[in-house]
Amino acid sequence: MTVIAPNAIDRSALLPASLRDDFPILSEHVAGGHPLIFLDNAASTQRPRQVIDAVSGVYERTYANVHRGIHTLSELSTEQYEHARQKVQAFINAEHFHEIIFTSGTTDSINTVARSWGDANLRPGDEVLLTVMEHHSNLVPWQQAAARTGAVLKHVPITDDGRLDMEAFDQLLTKRTKFVAVTEVSNTLGTINPIAEIVAKAHAAGALVLVDAAQSAPHLPTDVRALDVDFLAFSGHKMLGPSGVGVLYGKEALLDAMPPFLGGGSMINEVKLDRFTSAALPAKFEAGTPPIVPAIGMSAAIDYLEQVGLAAIHRHERELTRYAYEALSQIEGLRILGPSPEYRTGLVSFSFDRIHAHEFAQVLNDQFGVAVRAGHHCTQPLHTLLGITASTRASFYLYNTPEEVDRLIEGVVAVQEMFAPKGRHRKRRKPDE
Repeated sequence: MTVIAPNAIDRSALLPASLRDDFPILSEHVAGGHPLIFLDNAASTQRPRQVIDAVSGVYERTYANVHRGIHTLSELSTEQYEHARQKVQAFINAEHFHEIIFTSGTTDSINTVARSWGDANLRPGDEVLLTVMEHHSNLVPWQQAAARTGAVLKHVPITDDGRLDMEAFDQLLTKRTKFVAVTEVSNTLGTINPIAEIVAKAHAAGALVLVDAAQSAPHLPTDVRALDVDFLAFSGHKMLGPSGVGVLYGKEALLDAMPPFLGGGSMINEVKLDRFTSAALPAKFEAGTPPIVPAIGMSAAIDYLEQVGLAAIHRHERELTRYAYEALSQIEGLRILGPSPEYRTGLVSFSFDRIHAHEFAQVLNDQFGVAVRAGHHCTQPLHTLLGITASTRASFYLYNTPEEVDRLIEGVVAVQEMFAPKGRHRKRRKPDE
């Protein structure tokens, strides 16, 4: 089924289809024997053979606990683990390698800042500025911090087309604002927020800024020094790496001044029965056995992304997103969430009034082999604001193709017709309607 004229795709903006050969899982078949079409990349991406080999190689040849053994395997694991830290440092252009804290994921990273910096610095009446498009992981930790400290939460609204309302941001940002926590890319709307502008305005008002980069670091170049962000958080599993590892970047002076969040092994300098002194960065925030193998796998994922090029990945995703957006826009009764393609990254969420998102996802998987996300995507307040309980989300990455978008659209049309009132078939709007 051809959804849009073939010349609607700019083939020069697409990555080589041969990249798909690096991803073994893409050759799998799913329900009904359909070839897998994986469009759930905003939740978690697939891994190339290079990452799989890096992970298995550690377990087969070099694995041991790090920083704790004066023997060959421990030294090799420590070297690989700390090399991964340096790789992340270069990936986001941090000034110091010890500004890179390995965590279990973006959620863990944000909670560390909310618990450590928040509890030490927020006072009753201080304001934390969030947005209505935040993932629960950048809402709940600050709700908990506010409950502990007496701080007040404010939320920046969105415009009718799903972009951040910067006029409202300017009004909400006051001398009482001590902290701004904002996503760079909405995991539901796809909106790309103006982080440089937000950081500059927040700093001018005397506030610090944390950027949730879970949906941006895998897709867009990130330069923490150019942006001047104070904290930045992202996850390995959304950027071709293993699950179980994330990154918290923080400016050295801020991390130095923050008390450790978790207590235990590795994060100490000296322990007595009634007190302890914490270790220097980055160990101060890495209590217990760290995510050794996931971090090494994440390093291999960064190598892969840099070889392909984040700018090229972004062009590829934007072209697929535009193609999907224009095709979905032709379907009668379908509502696309968020802004037009020029203001979004590689995902499209949509809803129908009479068809639940779960029904879409089930049929797309069972009858078309298309894996999408259905639900509130951990953005319940945003969905409530939009007047819906759930949406269907298709999200793209470097290995997806226009043909897979065509299959998605074919499936969406089939679901729409399947649930149409008896005796009536909905149809796609003609382009000139």
